[in-house]
Amino acid sequence: MKRLAFIGALTIAALVAGEASAAKNSNRVEGVATLDQAWALIGDFCGIKNWHPAVTKCEETEKDGAKIRTLTTKDGSTFVEKLVKWDDKDHSYTYEALESPLPVTNYVSTLKLEEDDEPGKVAITWSSTFEPKGVPERAAKKAVADIYLAGLLALKAKMKGK
Repeated sequence: MKRLAFIGALTIAALVAGEASAAKNSNRVEGVATLDQAWALIGDFCGIKNWHPAVTKCEETEKDGAKIRTLTTKDGSTFVEKLVKWDDKDHSYTYEALESPLPVTNYVSTLKLEEDDEPGKVAITWSSTFEPKGVPERAAKKAVADIYLAGLLALKAKMKGK
């Protein structure tokens, strides 16, 4: 009987831990540009409106000393995101979603540039951690990946045209 109780407790602990674990997503593209050229495209917290095809408007405000951006998409959805970390030297920034129509919670994302192995190319990585909300993990990951892919492909095209 003790053995069954122990196995039951382990099963419950595993299920609870599985629910609490964060999903991860990471997408990467390579583009023809220098780090400085690519950073000029993405190195403005509200500049996403200039390169992401779904974003039509970005308003930047400040709350409790933090930069906040409110994004409006073509379909009228809004995302409210808070800048968590900015690093010009490392060519990266991290933000968290405060409000989002995506089926996720506890969403934290990083956009990062790195020199590619090939001269004259950069790699852009957009990654995140989050917990699915109301949908299976696979569906939440796909929703996030679709947004990343559209943005990264648009950035790649912009870099090509410099």
